[in-house]
Amino acid sequence: MRLSVLIPVYNERETVRAVLERVASVPLEKEIIVVDDGSSDGTTAVLQSLEGEQYRTIFHPENQGKGAAIRTALAAATGDVVVIQDADLEYDPADFVALLEPIQRGESKVVYGVRSLHHQEPVA
Repeated sequence: MRLSVLIPVYNERETVRAVLERVASVPLEKEIIVVDDGSSDGTTAVLQSLEGEQYRTIFHPENQGKGAAIRTALAAATGDVVVIQDADLEYDPADFVALLEPIQRGESKVVYGVRSLHHQEPVA
């Protein structure tokens, strides 16, 4: 099973390198697709300096919004399963392995991650 990791990016100069490193280190077969959605803070330069790394970058010439960036990345994705990873490190890419387990076992077609399940009960 191949994972497509979609990373919409807009003005994430401070975190984009770290998120790419963390996503690349996840021990899964994957492709990483970054969509720079018209960044103006130096993010584009950071991404250009990392050319040849383990990901593909698509550049929007102007900001079109996160939804547009995700649609662009989805159109380029070739994996069997898709995950959206924000570039601000709000979510930990190490969780991809656990998120994919129900799909790999054939128990689910969709898995949604949430920030915390501390006060929630699982639904069967």
